Amino acid sequence: MASACAVKCMAAPKYGGSGAFSAAFSGSNGAKLGGSSQPVNSVAGSHRVLMTATLPPKAKEVEKGKSHFHIREVHEQVLHSMPPQKIEIFKSLEGWAEDNILIHLKPVEKSWQPQDFLPDPASEGFIDDVKELRERSLELPDDYLVCLVGDMITEEALPTYQTMLNTLDGVRDETGASPTSWAVWTRMWTAEENRHGDLLNKYLYLCGRVDMRQIEKTIQYLIGSGMDPRTENSPFLGFLYTSFQERATFISHGNTARFAKDYGDVKLAQICGTIAADEKRHETAYTKIVEKLFEIDPDGTVIAFEDMMRKKISMPAHLMYDGQDDNLFDHFSSVAQRLGVYTARDYADILEFLVKRWNVEKLEGLSGEGRKAQDYVCKLPPRIRRLEERAQERVKQGEKCGFSWIFNREVVL
Repeated sequence: MASACAVKCMAAPKYGGSGAFSAAFSGSNGAKLGGSSQPVNSVAGSHRVLMTATLPPKAKEVEKGKSHFHIREVHEQVLHSMPPQKIEIFKSLEGWAEDNILIHLKPVEKSWQPQDFLPDPASEGFIDDVKELRERSLELPDDYLVCLVGDMITEEALPTYQTMLNTLDGVRDETGASPTSWAVWTRMWTAEENRHGDLLNKYLYLCGRVDMRQIEKTIQYLIGSGMDPRTENSPFLGFLYTSFQERATFISHGNTARFAKDYGDVKLAQICGTIAADEKRHETAYTKIVEKLFEIDPDGTVIAFEDMMRKKISMPAHLMYDGQDDNLFDHFSSVAQRLGVYTARDYADILEFLVKRWNVEKLEGLSGEGRKAQDYVCKLPPRIRRLEERAQERVKQGEKCGFSWIFNREVVL
């Protein structure tokens, strides 16, 4: 799940439109799963939170300007919003998940590994192979490199995504090695995803076109910052989020593959295309889970769908920071939007795809709240497209920004 992103705080996976589009679209509060009008266990108080919140009092007194942690704006926290009785739905689906979800994992011995696509360091021709890789990479423009690095950084924050999945009630890995189908899926999905960041990281290291230390700092900052996709410990919300994100990352990596081929780096195109294929397989699994939830609890699932879309699908890397640029994610997203790696239109297309995939328009027997949720999500894609078009008209053309990832060279946003 990692994706790259082009819409600020709107989806990726791992990876949604321009900052202007995001601003135009923001502003509505979502209904809670089960129809509750009050947030469950919401954390009151300031929305400005220090990462030092769990440190001793003395550490908290560090002045903002001198703190070695990066202060991030966060929204109000809502915990465990799913009614406890609905946990039983996921307990009852253990056998179904084993038969229908785990089949989308590949055996390790039949899986590709990063080394399959990279020069072999044990080979006598290693140096020549690296030189060839570096020569090919010279044709990659800076804006493309920014998108590729952003995708890689998003993939490298994998520990955060496994942590997020293990916040979900009823499906979390309770022991770290639980034999339940849900826990096995989470661990094996993580293991498959781990290869993505490894492969892109090694390619970028070998190509010599980027500042690896700045990239590594960004990864450390991002993992330390975490993410809150506002899934409220609910697997209904969590699996809706991952369904969206996996398709977003599939699109993003697919586009970086297409551009790499256009720039003449066929090997990089193969790398990005292979990663995209993994994301597509994972998308299939997650959308199948949500399809089952629509079958079992159509009312609760469509209300959850509305809730996630009102809150917007936040990018996994929306807290991205490199120690210099407080708006790094926005700038990265703008480049991805302009280049066409991942755009606001993609966000609308993904939503439209999922509405059709789950036959949301054809749901019957819904409550009044469920029918309102159904109407909202079905009418949302064209609304997003209209807002995106208006936002693009207001975007400043020609504005540039330097990226530390490429030695502070400037690219057009």
